[in-house]
Amino acid sequence: MRHLTDFLNCSALLALLCFTSVATYAEDVKKQELNAYTLTLPYTDIDVDMVPIPGGVFKMGSPKTEKDRADDEGPVHEVKIEPFWMAKFETTWDEYDTFRYKLDVQRRQLARLKATEKDKKADAITRPTKEYRDMTFGMGHDGYPASCMTQLAAKAYCEWLSAATGDYYRLPTEAEWEYACRAGTTTAYSWGDDPKKIDDYAWYFENADEAYQKVGQKKPNPWGLYDMHGNVAEWCLDQYIPDFYAKTAGDKPAIFPLAVPTTLYPRVVRGGSWDDDPDFLRSASRQKSDPVWKTRDPQLPKSVWYHTDASHVGFRVIRPLKRPCEADIKKYKLGPDPEE
Repeated sequence: MRHLTDFLNCSALLALLCFTSVATYAEDVKKQELNAYTLTLPYTDIDVDMVPIPGGVFKMGSPKTEKDRADDEGPVHEVKIEPFWMAKFETTWDEYDTFRYKLDVQRRQLARLKATEKDKKADAITRPTKEYRDMTFGMGHDGYPASCMTQLAAKAYCEWLSAATGDYYRLPTEAEWEYACRAGTTTAYSWGDDPKKIDDYAWYFENADEAYQKVGQKKPNPWGLYDMHGNVAEWCLDQYIPDFYAKTAGDKPAIFPLAVPTTLYPRVVRGGSWDDDPDFLRSASRQKSDPVWKTRDPQLPKSVWYHTDASHVGFRVIRPLKRPCEADIKKYKLGPDPEE
């Protein structure tokens, strides 16, 4: 490698490493019997593309030498990740409206179709109350990322999707999210360490024109996931605990680390957003929910479904390769949220 670097400049070397990462990814996907697939939401023509994420061990967090690093990103520690699928794009309003407005039920009834057992289970899922104002805030609807929902609402969407399809969908853990975002890389961003290349891969404060943008317009990461950096930050399952990494780090890779929520705030969102500077879009950057996200909500008590002042927050779903037992599914749902 020393002789190779004598002839390759830094950018060419990075391209070689990315190619190696993609090649390894393809081999792991084949070995673990994972295939990309497209999910069509029931009684709609709305497709959700799911990307295979092979299992493996990775180093979570950022080294102390990484520029703009925060203390809560360490210590760097190894985590073992089981295979799963992740949505290629952030959940869009088209997808989310099917759930929150019961469009699946309406279309089934209009077609005079009899409800299946899956339909009956999906119909029983509690859905969000009607918002008091347009949560797109005029930024765009069809093909744009859904935003302003609470973690509870995002989890309810996953529960509905699971019931409606018969497969198991949920939010990613913080570790699963970072693993998928890094896509085999160890640099500050999935494209490398140079923040000047951010315009090719992400929507952030300087280029987003003060609004989220249609999903999938920028370059994907090495595993084919779009907008993992920027556009909208994405909900994870975890409670935000500043020193959680220190509690899970050990001599062996941590297995399914999850900070189970015990209080309503703060919870974890990842990836940064259209309203953030590049340092918040780094793969290891951690952000947290805040009560100020409900400041403009006029309801008393405040809505359990909407963060009126969090138009920078959305989510995407994952589906584990191995469906957990029902006890674990209930555990990962994490029950009714504290204080909600």
